[in-house]
Amino acid sequence: MAAVTVLLFAGLREAARAQTVTVDLPEGSTAADLLAAIDAQIPALAGRVGGSRVAVDHAFVRPDAVIDAGSELALIPPVSGGHDGVPRILLSSAPLSLAAVVSVVEHEGAGGLTTFTGNVRLHSRGQRIERLEYEAYAPMATAVMTQIADGIEAEIEGARLAIHHRIGVLGIGETAVVIAASAPHRAEAFAACRAAIERLKDDVPIWKKEVAQSGAAWIGQGP
Repeated sequence: MAAVTVLLFAGLREAARAQTVTVDLPEGSTAADLLAAIDAQIPALAGRVGGSRVAVDHAFVRPDAVIDAGSELALIPPVSGGHDGVPRILLSSAPLSLAAVVSVVEHEGAGGLTTFTGNVRLHSRGQRIERLEYEAYAPMATAVMTQIADGIEAEIEGARLAIHHRIGVLGIGETAVVIAASAPHRAEAFAACRAAIERLKDDVPIWKKEVAQSGAAWIGQGP
């Protein structure tokens, strides 16, 4: 375990009220681990690091790059897209805003912009639903959502992704997830949005409990 110091900039610096933060990292930790550690260990930055990238000795590194504690580390927030501090990746107990998510990806070069909104429905699997309860392994969920967005943007030229997901108790009609994708052309925007929701369902550690009139069950974990 080593204590590493990370430089902060712009909105992250203001939120932390400091130019640097120090977090503890096990030996062999990656850039993704560093983001998760900052989210978990620095309360002022919890939920704010989504969309940020790690720079090591003045160069961006991939999420799987191993961190050298002796290097100069910096957390780089998004430099384009969005407004009013809306994060690209968000895990939140507060209601989601479609307009806010769209604002992250819209720009003059985006000829196509698609969205997906997942709402809590009244009936599921033959049951009348009273509410849903979402639980997440928050640091990992944020890191994996960031990896999903980064991966799709690397695969689809010109694509931009934003993903916001709720946690906690949601009533009927409330929004559980919002995804926005933009690209120079509509086909790429549709492809990016579809890829994002499918990968999110497969890989992100967020669990859904359906509470029905007849009882409750964690979806995907048996009856």
